[in-house]
Amino acid sequence: QLIIANGYAQFIQDNDVTAAAADTAYSITYDAPGFADGVSRDGTNPERIVFEEGGIFLLAFTAQISSTSGSTVTFRFWPRINGSDVAGSTILSNLHQNDASTVVSRSALFQVSAGDYLEVRWSASSTAGFLKAESATAYAPAAPSTTLAVTRIRA
Repeated sequence: QLIIANGYAQFIQDNDVTAAAADTAYSITYDAPGFADGVSRDGTNPERIVFEEGGIFLLAFTAQISSTSGSTVTFRFWPRINGSDVAGSTILSNLHQNDASTVVSRSALFQVSAGDYLEVRWSASSTAGFLKAESATAYAPAAPSTTLAVTRIRA
């Protein structure tokens, strides 16, 4: 069995995330990771996730999208590495119902070098669209608005 050290983290955002303007790209700021080794938030820019060591990483992303509009709201999500958008990586989803919510997700492999950073970018075609967190109930735990799991699979 091969164990690759320094290469995992679980990031969540426990709050709603809103866009100040339609069709404008924003970076998601995640809460401090619940557990991590070799992958962390940047100390000066918490929108950036920094890789201590290089390798091939599996990134698993989810977002709970919601809308307060009866019109179609288009959401886009994509990764940006070292300030450059990753070509061919956008997730696109539409909601067309007032007070509707759904979860979008994708997993993908990325090759990074030591010191590289990742930003998770998103936009909505209307300010009525947002990333929705849910509070705990008497019978179910809270739901984050977005999650990102990072796992190093090869050095």
